[in-house]
Amino acid sequence: MNTKRKKIDYSKWGYIFILPFFLCFFIFSFVPLMDTIRYSFFEYYRSGIKEIGPNFVGMANYGSLLKSDMLKYAANTLILWIIGFIPQIVIALMLAEWFVDARLKIHGTQFFKVVIYLPNLIMASAFAMLFFTMFSTNGPVNSILISLGLLKQPVDFLGSVTGTRSLVGLMNFLMWFGNTTIMLMAAIMGISPDIFEASELDGCNSFQRFFSITLPLIRPILAYTLITSIIGGLQMFDVPQILTNGQGTPDRTSMTLIMFLNSHLKSKNYGMAGALSVYLFIVSGILCFFVYRMTTNDDPDGSKAAAKKAKKEKRG
Repeated sequence: MNTKRKKIDYSKWGYIFILPFFLCFFIFSFVPLMDTIRYSFFEYYRSGIKEIGPNFVGMANYGSLLKSDMLKYAANTLILWIIGFIPQIVIALMLAEWFVDARLKIHGTQFFKVVIYLPNLIMASAFAMLFFTMFSTNGPVNSILISLGLLKQPVDFLGSVTGTRSLVGLMNFLMWFGNTTIMLMAAIMGISPDIFEASELDGCNSFQRFFSITLPLIRPILAYTLITSIIGGLQMFDVPQILTNGQGTPDRTSMTLIMFLNSHLKSKNYGMAGALSVYLFIVSGILCFFVYRMTTNDDPDGSKAAAKKAKKEKRG
């Protein structure tokens, strides 16, 4: 007796479960994104109580931005990102390697993880206000340095280009190095201990082990860290905005692209703000693509390299 088994298809439940996410994404992300691109081709701003537009102007907003100080603010954003990111990734790699290395026998690693992650929980606005108070001319940092005899008069940290940029970079470093350290620790812990044991038997020292084994094997996490950091750097706003009271002082040397975008939104110039947003979107996509290509290994097992070598030997 042949009985037909009824096939149960559960795939519909997967679509039902992911449907709320895509609905929220479409309503709150995709539609505003398309609207931003649409506004970038229109002249749309407010002059006093009079509203101008929307009038279609094509690529005029994009040309106007290139003639403005946008490139200067892009350079400011790049400098501030480099100041914060380079120490962040270097120290995070060092801490991750030390905490995971069983030979060092570091006790209380869970406590240290919590401590280094704590700054990530502090709001950027609170961090900026704290640094603004600490490094002001009448703040505790100047008072301590003067009382120790290291300074004769207060230093205006926020009045110099180097001082302001250094403070912004230091804050970004303190807020994010803990998160980066935790991710890198997880990546290193995912490497098989057998690989490290084999390297020790082969006589690898600590530097060879780190640069030849650890770094290549955590390349995906490094790519993720770098890409998210680039996106975060391009979106840098809260720390320099609060620290410089939205002015990008001194002489707009700490004005970032998002602060420039915010100034257009304040003046109700939605066309220019939309064009700048599109520029940021394109630059983010290009940078992330290049970073992904540079940090992704498309030949993890060496088969492609071996095939190329075999072809060359045959030709020779």
